[in-house]
Amino acid sequence: MKQYTYPSVLTIAGFDGSGGAGIQADIKTFSALGCFATSVLTALPVQNTQGVRKIYPIPEEAVGDQIEAIMNDIFPDAIKIGMVHTPQLVETIAHTLGKYKKVPIVFDPVMVATSGHRLIEEETVSAIIRLLFPISDIITPNMDEAAILAKMEVKTPDDMKTAGERILQLGCPSVLLKGGHQESDVITSLFFDADGEIHSFNSEKLPTSNTHGSGCTLSSAIAAYLAQGKSLYDSVSMGQTYVYEAIKNGKDVITGKGNGPLNHFFNPQQLIKNEMV
Repeated sequence: MKQYTYPSVLTIAGFDGSGGAGIQADIKTFSALGCFATSVLTALPVQNTQGVRKIYPIPEEAVGDQIEAIMNDIFPDAIKIGMVHTPQLVETIAHTLGKYKKVPIVFDPVMVATSGHRLIEEETVSAIIRLLFPISDIITPNMDEAAILAKMEVKTPDDMKTAGERILQLGCPSVLLKGGHQESDVITSLFFDADGEIHSFNSEKLPTSNTHGSGCTLSSAIAAYLAQGKSLYDSVSMGQTYVYEAIKNGKDVITGKGNGPLNHFFNPQQLIKNEMV
C-alpha cells in the first residue's frame, strides 16, 4: 500500500488572538498553500486589529521543549521564525535547532510594530545577528527593521539598496527588503540573493488598511513554497504574489475596528500528498 507525507512547515512565532498576524497568520498561510502546519509559541501578545496592549512572555525552557517535541515527531521541510523578543529566547531557539538536520529557514525579524513602536531592545538585535542570521536562508525585514539593522534611515529605493547590502554583511545569505511602507503608487521590494544579484519586485499599492499580518504572511508563504521544493527565488516571487492577492481579495472587508487582516483563503489549495519512497 502506498504511503504519503504532507510537506510540513513549522512556525516559531508569537500569538495573535485576533487571527490576522503571528502564528495564526502563519498557520492559515501554510494551510492555504497546501502544507501541514505545526507551531511553537514564543510570546503571548494581547492584541487586536487596533494594536498590541501587552506582551506576556513564554519561558525559554517551554519554547525549547516545544521545538524538540515537533522536531522529534513531525520533522519540518521548512521553518519560519517570527517574533523573538529577548536574547535568551534567541539563544534557546538557535541552540535547540542546532541539534537537528538543517532545513530551509525563513526569518522575519519582527522589531517594529505597525504603529512604529519598537518591540525589541538593542541587546536582542545583537543576539539575532550573531545567532539567527547565520542559520537563516533568508531574512525578510521591512523598511523600519532594515533601518535598525543597517543603522541608517531607509526611506527611498536607493536607501533600500544601500541598507540591503549592509545587512548582507551581517552574515545572512540573502535578504528580501520589503517596500510596503513606501508612499508611492507602486511598491518596490528588493531581493538580495546569495550570488550578489539584486532582484526588484514591483506591485501596485492597494487602497486599503487591511494589511495586518502581511509581513508574517509573506515570510510564511516563502517557507511554504520552500517546503514544496521550490527554489528560493521562486519562493520569494510566488510568496509576494500570494500576499498581493490576499490583500486584494480582503481589501474591502471590515474585520474589527483597526487594520484588518488579509484574505488568506482567496484560493485555498488542498493538502499536498507526496508519495513516500
